[in-house]
Amino acid sequence: MSARDVILARVRAAVEGVPDVEIPRSYRGAAPASEGLVDLLAERVRHYKAAVHVVAETGVADLVAASLAERRARRLVVPEGFPEPWLPAQGFERIADEPRLSASDLDTADGILTTCAVAIAETGTIVLDAGAGQGRRALTLLPDFHLCVVRQDQIVANVPDAVARLDPGRPLTWISGPSATSDIELNRVEGVHGPRILEVVIVTPAAT
Repeated sequence: MSARDVILARVRAAVEGVPDVEIPRSYRGAAPASEGLVDLLAERVRHYKAAVHVVAETGVADLVAASLAERRARRLVVPEGFPEPWLPAQGFERIADEPRLSASDLDTADGILTTCAVAIAETGTIVLDAGAGQGRRALTLLPDFHLCVVRQDQIVANVPDAVARLDPGRPLTWISGPSATSDIELNRVEGVHGPRILEVVIVTPAAT
């Protein structure tokens, strides 16, 4: 017998005749509906050193235009399906991913504008699933600047709520702040695994 067989035989002998024990499963589930999710999401996203704005839908285009001007971002990747009313009327060059942009093309873009699939207030996480207005995963990994627009009705309380809304068959990207990593000496480096700058615009039915 191999060592593995010997060990398994001993385990089987030790548990032989032992009655089954019911193990309590108190997994955390979806949270009840609650107020304050917009404020909580904004607080948690800011904790990651990302910029956050809360604006009514009628003000999204102006806010995006002001953000691009402040960051001097002129050449922006805009995935198919991004809402046209949210785009500035002028002041930037729109780059489409058709035909597919190469890694070099994405690297030379000033940034990307996207929507999202869901946002998690408790963790300050934005989740993309390559749906309309989000594009394929590479689009949000290579540019240095990512501006993501989140509708208020896309905000959920916690991770179980988010998982319930998401399709596990889609390519999911979970974003908690700008890309950052640290070495063993805790030297922080930003922009290694994704955008160095993250800006989140939360769209509400009315200004808050």
